[in-house]
Amino acid sequence: MRLVVTGAGGFLGRSLVRALLERGKLVVDGAEVEITELVACDLTSPDMAADARVRELGGDIAAPGFAATAVTAGTAAVVHLAAVVSGAAERDFDLGMRVNLDGTRALLEACRALETPPRFVFASSVAVYGGALPLVVSESTAPTPLTSYGIQKSIGELLVSDYTRRGFVDGRVLRLPTITVRGGAPNAAVTSFASDIIRDPARGTEAVCPVSPNTKVWVLSPRRGVDAFIRALELPAEAWVEGRIVALPGAAVTPGEMVEALREMAGDDTADRVRWEVDPFIDGIVSSFPVAFDTSYAEELGFEADAGAAEIVRYFLEEEDAVSDR
Repeated sequence: MRLVVTGAGGFLGRSLVRALLERGKLVVDGAEVEITELVACDLTSPDMAADARVRELGGDIAAPGFAATAVTAGTAAVVHLAAVVSGAAERDFDLGMRVNLDGTRALLEACRALETPPRFVFASSVAVYGGALPLVVSESTAPTPLTSYGIQKSIGELLVSDYTRRGFVDGRVLRLPTITVRGGAPNAAVTSFASDIIRDPARGTEAVCPVSPNTKVWVLSPRRGVDAFIRALELPAEAWVEGRIVALPGAAVTPGEMVEALREMAGDDTADRVRWEVDPFIDGIVSSFPVAFDTSYAEELGFEADAGAAEIVRYFLEEEDAVSDR
């Protein structure tokens, strides 16, 4: 089985590639299929650990011909993680449109050229929602994005849906909560603080939280996020009875709750490295994101959420110990 993962050099991409290689196989239509080749794509070569099954490919997903170089004959599945994240897409309109929209279209076109339509898992976001929303949001709630990033992700969802309807791909769209705690360096996402306030203090440095301690954020741990992508790859087409778009289960937590969980597990000295300085630009965007979802469809499909802030922080601290022991 040949798999392609875009954005493989990012934190979630690396975690997903590592998990896929460790598993070595996927269950496809009831049968175990061995992963024989995994193409790891990113803007620069992802520099993955040596593995004979991995082919690293560095380049711009929107550049002419790049997608066709990655998605070649025999590709059975594509996981599309590559994106310009929320804050960067808002600050640089052209960059966001080129990568998030043009890059997605190029990748779908490369899939369309294949003899057999591949499974195509698209990483979308709760940023497709915004403005006046019902108390509880679900897949049937009309997207009303208020940011360029949210609009680009919403268009990507529509493209995946239409390419699926046409039989060009077997699409699956995951609307992701904020993934936290990310172990890598801070990125330009407006919700990067949700990782910064745990990762940086745990590593001995100060972190600044740009939103109120009581601002709720819909989050999912990297561990659960990786599980979700693998689940999406393995689900048969007939399982998606209510549509190919699913809002993943998450947990509505506040930065204050996360820091208190850190305090309980790592002590006062660690938790006190967090400073609270509200940034109106970031606070305004984050406050527009919904935090209450009906995820019954996702749960029926077997997707799972974290129990809450304490579990998410514990997962990160466990991973940090595992990394330091390697």
